[in-house]
Amino acid sequence: MSTEPETTENTGPGSTGPGAADGEGGGPATEPAAEEPGAGEAADMADGAGAEGADGAGDGGSGSAAAQLTEAQAELAAQKLERERIERRKAERAEPIAAGTKLSGKAADLLAAVRAVEGGAKPPASAFPDPEPAPRRPAPEPVRPARPVVAEPTAPPAPAPDTVDAVRRVLADGGAPENLASQAAAVLGEGAGELLREDPWQLLRVTGVRPEQADGFARALLGPECAPDDERRGRAVTVWLLEQAALAGHTALELPALTAALGRQAVPDADAAVQSALAEGDVLAFQDALDEPGAAPAKAAEGEDEDEDAEESRPVRVLVGLERYALAEESLADALARIVNSLAKEVSPEWEPQGLSGSAAELVRAVAGHGLVLHTGGEAARAEPAALLTAARAQGLRAVAACHTPDGRDRFAALLPDDADGAGTEGAVVTLSGLLAGAEGPGRDAEGAFALDLLVLTDAPLLDVETAATVAESLPDGARLVLSGDPAVLWSAGPGRVFADLLAARVCPQVASRTPDPGPLGELVSGIGVGELNQVEAPGKEIVIVPVRDAGEAVHRTVQLVADSVPRAFGFAPGETVVITPGHGGAAGTRALNAALKERLNPGPGRFGGFDPGDLVVHSPTLGRSVPGRVVDADAEGLHLTCADGPVVVAKERVERSVRHGWALTAHQAVGGRWPAAVVVLPGDAAQSLSRPWVYTAFGRAERHLSVVHGVDQALPRAVAEAPAKPRTTRLPLLLRTQVPPAG
Repeated sequence: MSTEPETTENTGPGSTGPGAADGEGGGPATEPAAEEPGAGEAADMADGAGAEGADGAGDGGSGSAAAQLTEAQAELAAQKLERERIERRKAERAEPIAAGTKLSGKAADLLAAVRAVEGGAKPPASAFPDPEPAPRRPAPEPVRPARPVVAEPTAPPAPAPDTVDAVRRVLADGGAPENLASQAAAVLGEGAGELLREDPWQLLRVTGVRPEQADGFARALLGPECAPDDERRGRAVTVWLLEQAALAGHTALELPALTAALGRQAVPDADAAVQSALAEGDVLAFQDALDEPGAAPAKAAEGEDEDEDAEESRPVRVLVGLERYALAEESLADALARIVNSLAKEVSPEWEPQGLSGSAAELVRAVAGHGLVLHTGGEAARAEPAALLTAARAQGLRAVAACHTPDGRDRFAALLPDDADGAGTEGAVVTLSGLLAGAEGPGRDAEGAFALDLLVLTDAPLLDVETAATVAESLPDGARLVLSGDPAVLWSAGPGRVFADLLAARVCPQVASRTPDPGPLGELVSGIGVGELNQVEAPGKEIVIVPVRDAGEAVHRTVQLVADSVPRAFGFAPGETVVITPGHGGAAGTRALNAALKERLNPGPGRFGGFDPGDLVVHSPTLGRSVPGRVVDADAEGLHLTCADGPVVVAKERVERSVRHGWALTAHQAVGGRWPAAVVVLPGDAAQSLSRPWVYTAFGRAERHLSVVHGVDQALPRAVAEAPAKPRTTRLPLLLRTQVPPAG
């Protein structure tokens, strides 16, 4: 850009000339600049490592995450219905899986211990469950049912004051912060004070509390009776590790990874700790049969006995997980199998695409004959599911597209013609949260299912396993589901990797878009998606590299770009430029950048809990969901915001925990949105946290201009070429393969 001649700028991040080479590692950081869900130590849980939590290493305290976990709003009503269905199915399961009975070593010991639970000859109903098909709903009648609106959910009731007081006294006796009393009482329920006094390590169930803190609390309460080999400690740490794994995206952990992590937390007998947690029902164990790589399917020479022997000799993996995620994964697999199998095989000739060609026509044909279809592509590829939605609504089908963010909803709606359904496009595109709550879309029929024939869900990689299960369970028999998204972006903030697992399982048609993203930015991001950081010609200054030497200079140059350079060169207001950095902490994390940007763009005393009218903010009503907004005012009711969904009032006691300044975001907060301009900040202390999905997601938030504040030297091209998405341990592909035959 012409406004930055004093620095060495290179058009195209692939250029690592003299200016970029000077961008040496930044100065010391007060906190590690780790990304939120799926980064830092948490992302290494597949290898048994610990985690700090969903808000990254920079958050420290427990208040924010704990509040988010208990503040489920719009989704709560729909999810409650699905959880009840899951619980009923769980109670009906009683048979163990036959595979894996020839285990040996620790896995055999674990299996034997589980089989002996409660003195029975077979495991309890909640262990080693055999998935059953989901109950079939009757096909929808030709006459469309009424569409009642689901009532807005109410906030969970606050714990009783007596319970909170009892917990506060126990916390005081143990030297723990008394401000944890409300959270602990809400998590542990009635009798929480007595429970904490009897088992101090239950404090680990409060989000943000770490084992060493719970150990100190236990020593103060138990005195000489407190010991590292206490059975209560082993159980609590086992559950805590699985919760940290969920924050990193895993729905379960393999037994060796879990026992190794327990050893690092000073649990003397890791196997006994796992067995104790299983016996108490705190966790569930699964044994999944695996096919040996390259091995042909086992063939029996004669008789069924040899078939059984071959089945029992197949290798297995033993997994341990929390009940809520295990049941959600099984529920999702059941529901997807029902969607695949319930669609009538006859294809109406009306589905033949008219006026469409290429991958758009291919998508319409695939949806015509299949209940579940996957569609992959970048930002420009959204035009293809938009064409599908238009064709379906033109036939009179009840078709809706759901997007994860209001911004995504608006961008998708802009692709539809005004007469998509013969009477405008009102109601054709909704947010996912609004659809689940009944606030947007067609509502639900008398049986609780969506009154829909076709649901197109965009930004599918952002689906966590619980939300995906709720959506799939809510579709009626005979309805079609299209999951569309860019598989190269960051995965969901919650546990699971639903879209990637479905792509890997190959149980339904997959349509890959052949519509590339246009311009220099499209060329750059497309290359990153395949592991190449290319030099890109940007004659209109669409891409600018700003080398920096340290984190302090990175903050200074970022403020200069947002406040002066980008507005002067392109005419964008500061609010139209998003700043993206790898984490909340660090000398150039969101906290430092937000403070500097507020001081320059909207200075003020922060008289409303640190905020002033005009401040850009991020509101997080639930864990993993971030809604950009702007502060309007504050009064006795709370902080008044204006967001894309309309006005929002955040109660004053929740402001500190659910509202952040939003001048600068992490990539996880920005995913699903697009801005006219983006400034991506890469300070030296962020080098280790970079990955190809992170870079792809951050660079892809820009529509017309991208500035890269570059201080990581060669770490950027290395991350793009050598650092793919970190693996997540899930069971969904195997569960799907047992219920749905591979697609042809």
